[in-house]
Amino acid sequence: MAKTEIVSVIAAHPDDEILGCGGTIAGHIAKGDQVHVLILAEGITSRDGMADRGKCQSDLSELAKAAHNANDILGVTSLTLNNLPDNRMDSLDRLDVVKIVEAFVQANASTIVYTHHAGDVNIDHRRIHEAVVTACRPIPGQRVSTLLFFEVASSTEWQPPVSAPVFAPNWFVDISAYLPLKLKALNAYASEMRPWPHARSVTALEHLARWRGATIGVAAAEAFILGRYIHKADS
Repeated sequence: MAKTEIVSVIAAHPDDEILGCGGTIAGHIAKGDQVHVLILAEGITSRDGMADRGKCQSDLSELAKAAHNANDILGVTSLTLNNLPDNRMDSLDRLDVVKIVEAFVQANASTIVYTHHAGDVNIDHRRIHEAVVTACRPIPGQRVSTLLFFEVASSTEWQPPVSAPVFAPNWFVDISAYLPLKLKALNAYASEMRPWPHARSVTALEHLARWRGATIGVAAAEAFILGRYIHKADS
């Protein structure tokens, strides 16, 4: 019988978790793994130059509802929505973000963690990447044995290669059986999707999955950078 895993997905904004690893999440659930999703920033208040949560409370509520709908489609074990300021995470003390991530990963006893790539153009993605790497550092007693970084369309590919580390995947997950679920979950985030040919359109995301799949000889895939893998010789 295959070993079950406890998975944490740490994302910046509602929809990043589906964009980055929605198909992989569905695969974990189908296998019987637990998947706990943490979304740290609220995802609205940076728009139109407005930082007043009171003026966009209705939009925040609708986005939270969309997040629950999208994650219910995939069947995640739990979804936690935090309220850190959207696109302003560089204004927070990094240690405070680390503590939130650390508590989440420890509470769930996670063995696999997925999060953002270090070189994304979005500042929140980069700050969360740093916080996750710190929270999952390999100290004695650390349960996390696999740390993976995903790509987020309309952020990862928008960073010029001279400005930050390039997303060069070395870990692929065959999501051929789960691509329809990923696309359905993306459609639940209708307010966050954009019309084709925007990089964050459902059509573009299907093309990306098909291309990532074609690069490894399958119908559809998601691509990651492996941050760390600790293999136990007796497992």
